[in-house]
Amino acid sequence: MEKIEMSRRVFLTGASGTALLAGFAGHKTKALAEDVLPVNLARIAEVTSNTRASEGRLSAVNDDKAPLDAATRGNGFYPVWPHAAIDGKTSWLQYEWPKAVRFDHVSLMWAIDAQRKIAFEGSGFAGFTSPASYRFLFWNGAEFEPVKNAHSAEIKAAEFSETHFDAVTTNRLRIEVDPGARGAALLEWRVYSCGSQPLLPALVHAGLDRSVVLDAATYLHGEATWLRDARQNGVHWSKKSGPGAVQFDDASAAVTTARFAEPGEYVLQLAAEGVAPGEAVVHVRVVDTPPSERLDVVYTQPYAISSSFWKARTKALIVNWIPHCIRMCERTDIPRMRGDGGIDNFIEAAKANRGEAHGEHKGFVFSNAWVHQTVESMCIALMIDAEGDSEILSAQKMMHATLERWIPIILAAQMSDGYLQTAYTLADRKEWPERWSADHRGNHEGYVSGYFIESAINHYTLTNGRDLRLYEAAKRLADCWVAHLGPGKKAWFDGHQEMEQALVRFGRFVNDVEGNHRGDAYIALAKFLLDSRLGGSEYDQSHLPPGQQYEAVGHAVRAMYFYSGMADVAAETKDRDYQSAVISLWDNMVNRKYYVTGGIGSGETSEGFGPNYSLRNEAYCESCSSCGLIFFQYKLNLAYHDARYADLYEETIYNALLGSTDLAGTSFCYTNPLVNTERARWHFCPCCVANIARTLLMIPTWSYARSKEALYVNLYVGSRVQVGNVAGANVEVVQESNYPWDGRVSVIVNPSRAQRFKLHLRIPQRQTSALYENTPALKPPVLLKVNGVAEKIVMEKGYAVLERVWQSGDKVELELPMAVQVIRADERIEADRGRVALRYGPMVYCVESADNARIDQKIDMTSLKAEWRGDLLGGVMALCGQWQDGSPLTAIPYYARMNRVDHIDEYPDDERAAHRPVVSKVWI
Repeated sequence: MEKIEMSRRVFLTGASGTALLAGFAGHKTKALAEDVLPVNLARIAEVTSNTRASEGRLSAVNDDKAPLDAATRGNGFYPVWPHAAIDGKTSWLQYEWPKAVRFDHVSLMWAIDAQRKIAFEGSGFAGFTSPASYRFLFWNGAEFEPVKNAHSAEIKAAEFSETHFDAVTTNRLRIEVDPGARGAALLEWRVYSCGSQPLLPALVHAGLDRSVVLDAATYLHGEATWLRDARQNGVHWSKKSGPGAVQFDDASAAVTTARFAEPGEYVLQLAAEGVAPGEAVVHVRVVDTPPSERLDVVYTQPYAISSSFWKARTKALIVNWIPHCIRMCERTDIPRMRGDGGIDNFIEAAKANRGEAHGEHKGFVFSNAWVHQTVESMCIALMIDAEGDSEILSAQKMMHATLERWIPIILAAQMSDGYLQTAYTLADRKEWPERWSADHRGNHEGYVSGYFIESAINHYTLTNGRDLRLYEAAKRLADCWVAHLGPGKKAWFDGHQEMEQALVRFGRFVNDVEGNHRGDAYIALAKFLLDSRLGGSEYDQSHLPPGQQYEAVGHAVRAMYFYSGMADVAAETKDRDYQSAVISLWDNMVNRKYYVTGGIGSGETSEGFGPNYSLRNEAYCESCSSCGLIFFQYKLNLAYHDARYADLYEETIYNALLGSTDLAGTSFCYTNPLVNTERARWHFCPCCVANIARTLLMIPTWSYARSKEALYVNLYVGSRVQVGNVAGANVEVVQESNYPWDGRVSVIVNPSRAQRFKLHLRIPQRQTSALYENTPALKPPVLLKVNGVAEKIVMEKGYAVLERVWQSGDKVELELPMAVQVIRADERIEADRGRVALRYGPMVYCVESADNARIDQKIDMTSLKAEWRGDLLGGVMALCGQWQDGSPLTAIPYYARMNRVDHIDEYPDDERAAHRPVVSKVWI
């Protein structure tokens, strides 16, 4: 028992939230006597809030676990940020009890660190101060009224502060908080009883809803809390509903595992027994295990684009955006902390490696990232056939010269044992004494190394293995990590994931190139790094073992790289815990925390996920998170051979990511909200700049996948692509299409020799998330022909499947369903109630004040039609109709938004740049 000294009384509380008021074991069936010591009523209250916070746990404030001090986050906290109230009113947190209780004082501990500014990482308590003010209100049966005669003690760091007031009897207590300019965070909020109390049921939590693959265990983290003697009570798990038998490892333990006999929907119940019973349920979806073999990657190799839509988008990236990234990486005059730190850091690190005098590291510790991403984007851009376009040819010539200039500089910065991170090489050893230190998880060692490894893959494919400089350097780096980290060596994890998915991607590639399982050690290390993520916070997804995480939480980019790496490892190792966690995380994200544009990250606080259904239209949707989400959905497509995941990453490509650069390729969006967008030429944290380009240009990889006996077509882009070996024949695929404006597609299959295999053609369903309903529903494909002969459409996991002996020149004609659709959101998404969004094909649309006299009224739905506008924004399929007042309506694709602004900031002061005269919004 822990003893807490208070100003007027002494209280005894449980060490883990399960013990009881001391000396009360004899009173099991009657109300508390008047003279008993006060008890913390908060322990069995349901806690709610009208604020958004993606970093903290609301349940932390009443877990009765006293922090060691005001800067310790191990037991969790809940931040209250300025202007975070969902309803725009004063921020509040609230306790509610099933019956009215009586109390006369509360005790609070706030997270305080007044000496430091808010850290860029935003992950800890650094920067939180005491709130500007707060007050308590209770529910009087009709409204909330302030408690009377409240007297609060001074707030001090590392101490509880009490507030005493006249006793109240109520079932709801609220604290209203003015957090001040920098935000406040509540570590613990206790409410102490006075006088007699009713017999209150145990507060029971059964844990998060989740999915689990058949034959795997799901990890149940239940909890039951009583005010009375817990030693005389117990808990019990049981199946409430479901198609098959459920086996609990220990049905009488709150924390246990369960296994299921059959697939289907189950409801499990956790009951607290004894004199104060309570119960709660958790929903579990049991799904079949993935196929035994994942699909094979189609690596991006030299290819040609014929699609007019994609020609324009890729040309803007090649001619303008990537050269801009190169110039910015080579500049040495960027203002401090405005995205500085490029190739110059590698030059200085090389000097340090040679023992020469050198300059200090510039910019963030992770500034190597945008150099490595730019290298990769150059490599991919050089694989695109210029087809005689003089502007593209000129840009590609410059990229060739840049690579020849940069590669020796980058390799000279690599340490002799393969390690590469210029921030470490140039650091003062007193400040950063060793690599892979638990005290320096925020230094992004794996993050930057992962990007380097991934750049080496595309440099290898660009040169067809003739230039091995980056490939061999990447192996030295990966071998360095393998030599120092792993079982029997050192357990460690990076605060920002990326190395994990890079190691698996590289391990697969090395195995494909060299054989003999040469890359297996890299894949094994990736799993070890993931498994080592323990003892941290939700912010960087280190709060639970990876295989026991079922909710998408924390920083969205870190989460996507984490989940993508987990999906990779699950596909390679068949680890059932990983498979179950990955599909649970996917379900939670897509069906509870997913934007209609295919973006993620509501960004209430830390560029991350908020609570379920908290999807404000002032979304964060960082461009890097969209890149990571595409990788994650793609990995699930490989694992499950299911078109739904390609539907999802197509949605993200065409909406959340494609418009992250402007049409000319001269500026970009760090964030992608659904109302307006702030574009800038650079950013104080330019982590997205070349990540956008490298992801969008990998069209062959996103378009195709292979198995031993089949080819999968996932995206429809007019192009010529070598997809590799399918059933023993090397296959080239030529697509002819005006998609996404037109649903007619031709797929010409050119195998090196006649060969039988299956061709899987994705039929987009558009119903990508349970959060959104599209009407009218899409009709089946209008036609499917092979060499002019109609074929019966046989569907399998979202694909139309054709099996035959394919010969060079065989032509498949397909007409995909295209229609103007109206989208309505789940009523639980408060920001979208009563609103609609519009869709045509894969495109989500928005309205802008540049095209409409007013955009604040309802639409005449019967008037909507798709209309080609070659004169608008480089040529788009617009949605035209009328507003309710009869005025004309024009909606444009979301990717083309905010291209008619008056100016672009070079270096925005923060993530929200200056006011724009054009107003844009998706939900109308």
